[in-house]
Amino acid sequence: MTDYNTQTATPGYAAQPVSQKSFVANWLLALLLGNLAIDRFYLGKVGTGILKLITFGGFGLWALIDVILALTNSTRDKQGLPLNGYAANKKVAIIVTIVLYVLGAMGSAANFATQAANLNY
Repeated sequence: MTDYNTQTATPGYAAQPVSQKSFVANWLLALLLGNLAIDRFYLGKVGTGILKLITFGGFGLWALIDVILALTNSTRDKQGLPLNGYAANKKVAIIVTIVLYVLGAMGSAANFATQAANLNY
């Protein structure tokens, strides 16, 4: 009795059902709270959510994989449906993700350089 959205049908093809769950919400949850498995709980995947939560996002690796799956539109909800809004938001999501990871890497490198310089004194 679930009401699913449908994408606009291409002439000659049937409309494909899509989830009520938002791609943007799932992507942001995976990116910002992935280690806490909030993205898995949002999709209704409680079992894997609990496993991801008690392993702290698979020690970070599972959280990173979920971000990549979200960006490649490979993430599905509990019913196996693709998430709503991927086509309209994928470019911005990819750019923002890359910028955040690059800034994080630069911050880590700067922190390492500062700590290494402090050891020389």
